[in-house]
This record gives sequence, C-alpha cells and structure tokens, in this order.
Amino acid sequence: MQTFADRVIEFNRKVEFRGTLPEGISIMNPFRSGDDYIFEVSSAFYRKFYDDNRTRCLILGINPGRFGAGFTGVPFTDTKRLTAECGIPYTGKQTHEPSSVFVYEVIKAYGGPERFYSDFYITSVCPLGFTHRGANGREKNYNYYDRPDLTAAVTDFILWNIREQISMGVSTTVCYCLGTGKNEKFLRTLNEKHRFFDRIVSLEHPRFIMQYRSASRDDYVRKYLSLLDQ
Repeated sequence: MQTFADRVIEFNRKVEFRGTLPEGISIMNPFRSGDDYIFEVSSAFYRKFYDDNRTRCLILGINPGRFGAGFTGVPFTDTKRLTAECGIPYTGKQTHEPSSVFVYEVIKAYGGPERFYSDFYITSVCPLGFTHRGANGREKNYNYYDRPDLTAAVTDFILWNIREQISMGVSTTVCYCLGTGKNEKFLRTLNEKHRFFDRIVSLEHPRFIMQYRSASRDDYVRKYLSLLDQ
C-alpha cells in the first residue's frame, strides 16, 4: 500500500510543465535539473516525515523559490533548515532563504518537524517556480501572478496540481493559503469555481513578514499557531 510519502515522491518524479511560457520567463524544475541529487534529498525528507497515511491539512504557498525548494526540493526548506532542523544530510552549496527561517520558527513553536509534518503538508499553488532575467542580467524569482500572460499560461497546470495534491489524501475541509494578496485572491477565485476546499484560511506570506515585519515576527508566529490550531 502506498504511503503519503510514496505519493509525493511520485508526483515530484512526474511533475513537468509542457506549455509555452511568455518571452523572458523560464521554468524552474529542481527535479529535472539534470542532477538526481535534489530528487534523492527530497525523497529522504518525505520518507522521514510522511511515511504513513495520515490525513493532513494542506498549506499552499505561491511557487517554489530558487534558494529553498530550488535546492532541496522541499517547499520553504533551505539547505540549512534541511540539515539542522530536519536531520537530512546534504552536501553541496548551502542556501539561506528568509522564508524558510520564519517557517521553521513556526514549526519549532508548534512542537518540531515531526509533529508539524504529521499534521500539515506544505506545497504551492503552482508546483514549479519561475525566473526572469532582469536588465542587469541577474536571474530573479518570479511569481505565477506577476504577469497576466504568465498566469493564463499556467492556470490549467495549477488546476492539475491542486487536484493532484488533493488526491494524495489531504483534508479538503480547510486549506491554508500563504499570501494575503494576489495568491489569496487567485486561489479563492479558483475555489469559488471548482469547490476544492470548504474553507480557505489566509496567512501573511513568510517572505513579506521577514522583509517588512521582521521586528514583529514573534506576533506572526503566534498568529500562525492560532490559525493552524483551528
């Protein structure tokens, strides 16, 4: 019998965007980077924390970032948190993602990775990330909602993704949305049409908290805990 971990690992093995992206936008798929190491590392994570058939609540971010899931294959988990907090060995470039710092502060306050991941499954509205090369030539993270033509190009892919996540065995009673702006608006619009979840609860995105509200992040940790305990 397949476990929750088996289903996530199989999803990661097959996930691929085959549509056409707007000019200047590139897809970021860590599982098809030509290096199997990210797939192996992420699989070790899921086997450690999800090797059962518990029903978990779904937490949806925006789309993976370069320095978190882009290196580990695990949303909101950079290489530092992967090793220090989750106990998963990692060799290679070390990455630091502020969003991951905040998420693991929440996880620690909740009772640690074992308890948190037994109750919640974190992924993203769009399961793959995007990058855009700016005028200075530097590659930057890009969000699925940053351009209307990009949103249109990936909407069917997002719908497929949400259905796939639900099929893994998550609860559809409540879905937690990370992002109280465009991510929330987009997800609520989809949910009104397709009725994926009975209720959506929105939380400020970890990146917003770390960038603009860092001095109050303890208050946001408490807010997260209060809403997650529902």
